[in-house]
Amino acid sequence: MCVKIDVNGDSMAKKKTGIKQKQSSNKKRTDNISDNITNSSLYTQKVMEHFMNPHNMGEIQNADAIGEAGNPVCGDVMFLYLKVKNNRIEDIKFKTLGCAAAIATSSMVTDIAKGKTLDEALKITNKQVAEELGGLPAVKMHCSVLAQQALKNAIENYRKKHKN
Repeated sequence: MCVKIDVNGDSMAKKKTGIKQKQSSNKKRTDNISDNITNSSLYTQKVMEHFMNPHNMGEIQNADAIGEAGNPVCGDVMFLYLKVKNNRIEDIKFKTLGCAAAIATSSMVTDIAKGKTLDEALKITNKQVAEELGGLPAVKMHCSVLAQQALKNAIENYRKKHKN
């Protein structure tokens, strides 16, 4: 909800109208941004699909392990949550704060890792994540590195907790 502070002494009716106009204006701006990103030649269609409709997004309550990876330069942060059964990734979800490529690579790495054994999942590379998305611009390859690193960190976290 948009909250507008009345600094000019406008009437309540004007404030309500202003909020509706502001919301409408923000929606148009958001639609334009989405259109610009979607129509951008920077990203492949597959990247845009995973950015606009990410798979496995969210948090797993009582996760068996959590992996985090971040880049202080660009500010991207990824969290991967794992549920493991019989040494196999039964469920995997992510929460990511970052650009379109960061969200898309998080989504893709969860798709690739789901159902794999922990050893198989450790073999997933950042290059594989990028290739499955149809490629990434060179300046965005670090996002695939973060996704691979978050997965590795989650698996290492799981193994530390469940040493036999």
